[in-house]
Amino acid sequence: QVQVVESGGGLVQAGGSLRLSCAASRSIFSFNAMGWYRQAPGKQRELVAAITSGGIRNYADSVKGRFTISRDNAKNTVYLQMNSLKPEDTAVYYCNAVFFRGGSRDDYWGQGTQVTVSS
Repeated sequence: QVQVVESGGGLVQAGGSLRLSCAASRSIFSFNAMGWYRQAPGKQRELVAAITSGGIRNYADSVKGRFTISRDNAKNTVYLQMNSLKPEDTAVYYCNAVFFRGGSRDDYWGQGTQVTVSS
């Protein structure tokens, strides 16, 4: 059973930084992509950033220039560096790993980590 485990959330003031980590139970290259999603109260879960196995990165417009997704292949870990945080970044952040096969996809989710940005 594949597991992904997040860590690194917390409370930070606006303008501050946090780094989230997502450790996978197997090689991150076994997935087509890994990414970070977030869900704020009363809102739908949204993609924040993703990185493919080939190293292509994708960001939500709201975080471009502030957040950076990276990976450490040896540690099977993906990171999300969040700078210049805003109160609207407050949400539960979830790590996702996805494997595509044929017309379907297998998604693996972490338990989520709370990020709270105070004004």
